[in-house]
Amino acid sequence: MPTPIRKSRSSTGSSTEFRREVVHAVGWHVQVRAGIWSPPTDVFETENDYVVRVEIAGMREDDFEITVENNFLMISGSRPDVPERRAYQQMEIRFGKFETVVGIPGPVDFESSRADYLEGFLTVTLPKAKPNQIHVEEKT
Repeated sequence: MPTPIRKSRSSTGSSTEFRREVVHAVGWHVQVRAGIWSPPTDVFETENDYVVRVEIAGMREDDFEITVENNFLMISGSRPDVPERRAYQQMEIRFGKFETVVGIPGPVDFESSRADYLEGFLTVTLPKAKPNQIHVEEKT
């Protein structure tokens, strides 16, 4: 079952926290506050979609929270560490809270958006919104 994508409608609560966390936008990618790590994220555009692909192994579909607010897609969650005590010789795999935020460059059909998690990659597909055509009638 695909992960749901939630569109925020509130200007309080999480959006206040969201504005506090977003520090600097560079193109599509946005840096977030210290203490929360950001997994490798690719963003690309096809003819019909904007696609965000996050490399984040060791998760389940239910472990992600995906929201859209103010033309930003925010993907967050927490990857748990194993509970056993260890003495690391090398540690490169991050655990704990993560978040990645990307700007959405154009209008999106959120009702048709989807997110799929397969083989360590979360892929969010945001179909581009089709322009609304307004038919002009001539009155006589």
